[in-house]
Amino acid sequence: MAPDVAAAVDAVYRSDWGRIVATLIGLVGDFEIAEEAAQEAFTVAVDRWRATGVPEFPRAWIIQTARHKAIDRIRRETRFAEKLESYAASGLVQSVEEPDYDASEIPDDRLRLIFTCCHPALPLEAQVALTLRTLGGLETDEIARAFLVPPATMAQRLVRAKRKIRDAQIPYVVPDTTEIPERLDAVLTVIYLVFNEGYAATRGTPLVRTDLCAEAIRLGRLVRTLMTPPPAEATALVALMLLHDSRRHARLDEAGDLVVLEEQDRGRWDRGQIAEALPLVEEALRGGPGPFALQAAIAALHCQAERAEDTDWRQIVRLYDRLERVQPSPIVSLNRAVAVAMADGPGPALALIDMLAAAGDLDHYHLLHAVRADLLRRLGQRAEATTSYARAIALVTNDSERRFLERRLREVQR
Repeated sequence: MAPDVAAAVDAVYRSDWGRIVATLIGLVGDFEIAEEAAQEAFTVAVDRWRATGVPEFPRAWIIQTARHKAIDRIRRETRFAEKLESYAASGLVQSVEEPDYDASEIPDDRLRLIFTCCHPALPLEAQVALTLRTLGGLETDEIARAFLVPPATMAQRLVRAKRKIRDAQIPYVVPDTTEIPERLDAVLTVIYLVFNEGYAATRGTPLVRTDLCAEAIRLGRLVRTLMTPPPAEATALVALMLLHDSRRHARLDEAGDLVVLEEQDRGRWDRGQIAEALPLVEEALRGGPGPFALQAAIAALHCQAERAEDTDWRQIVRLYDRLERVQPSPIVSLNRAVAVAMADGPGPALALIDMLAAAGDLDHYHLLHAVRADLLRRLGQRAEATTSYARAIALVTNDSERRFLERRLREVQR
């Protein structure tokens, strides 16, 4: 496939997958048919555009092709007229009366899609997973990583969620703004998971996918404007993403290899983003510190330290203590252990890591083994560090992270 065609297909997929699927859902009222038709249309585009060239309006071409694919499938399964009649009767097509809302209140198609997928009739995890798949076109293994479950488990959850939407005849319509609060937690979680996938890509060569990071920040800003005053956690999420993203240019060296936080050139951090984020952190904390506000406060302490050795690690540990109470999870405990290592040394932190390892929840999470390996390395226990590095390398799927771990493994084997 010609490079320009490959780039064009990839660009449309990355930027417009959510809009395309949303349009098809409005036509056929069936999540699975819409998604499969979109996938088929992208497959056709690969061959057709190579022969005819990239069309002037690629997204419109994909939508039109996918529309035909969806109609063909419906016709194969049953007579098209009957299917359309049943959809109209069920309220799944666009002829259904939508809630009374001002279009300016939810000003973006992709944001509308997030709120649509985050329907309270679905379990929270299903809402998040479906939105990640529909909005960003993330693959099942990428979503599974976000939830720390095997890909097969996530695939089953996605199938069940789609069937729930179909069987319960949940309409894909924009919610009235009065319904936004009950969906806010899921929406914020989705946006942050999209950002995380951009900040540390599940697989492939680049560690960072700037397109996903930028999209998540943009969506976060929009969510923050939907209610007055802005929800504290929405404000906190924007601050958190800005603070993380401010370090993006320092996270990789010229060869594209990972640079850990304490070794980063802080002169390359985006001070404009940091300056924008810090007042938002203070605003969010005044609202009663929720999970995103506490994480933003931790990120702010990192960004306020001029040198790595100036970082207030004891305050960071205290913030993680509060975060564990507000939102207990193995990942939070893992991050807290890293902070303890910086505040009190690798010994106490290793005891915490071993407790996490014994619980088994993070056994397939490469960063647990990478952190354990680093602590063992710092304690001079090279043989055990070698074993943990090898385990982390076996689990990691991103090339940049793999090269970093392989380099550390070679260091402890000398």
